[in-house]
Amino acid sequence: MIYYRRILLDCRWLMNKNRLVWAARRGMLELDLLLGPFVEKHFDALDDDDKLRFEVLLEREDQTLFEWFLKATVPADPGMQRIVQIVRDSRSQL
Repeated sequence: MIYYRRILLDCRWLMNKNRLVWAARRGMLELDLLLGPFVEKHFDALDDDDKLRFEVLLEREDQTLFEWFLKATVPADPGMQRIVQIVRDSRSQL
C-alpha cells in the first residue's frame, strides 16, 4: 500500500512540476530566460514553503516580476522578497 501511495505522490508532483514549467513561460523573454531554467534546475531543491512562494510568485503580472528581478522595486511581503532573491541567486549557479 505504501508503494502505491508513493507512486501517486510522485505522479502528482510530476504533474505539478509540468504545470510550473508551463506557468514559467511568460510574455517577456527576459522572464522566460530566468524562470524556466530556475524551475528545471532549482525548484526541486526548495523547501515546501519556498515552493509555495514560487507558485504564488508566478501568479504576479510580468511587469511586476520584471521590476522585482531588476531591483527597480521590492516586494512588500518578506516571503516574496525571499523567493525573488533565491531566483536571482540561482542565476549565478546556472
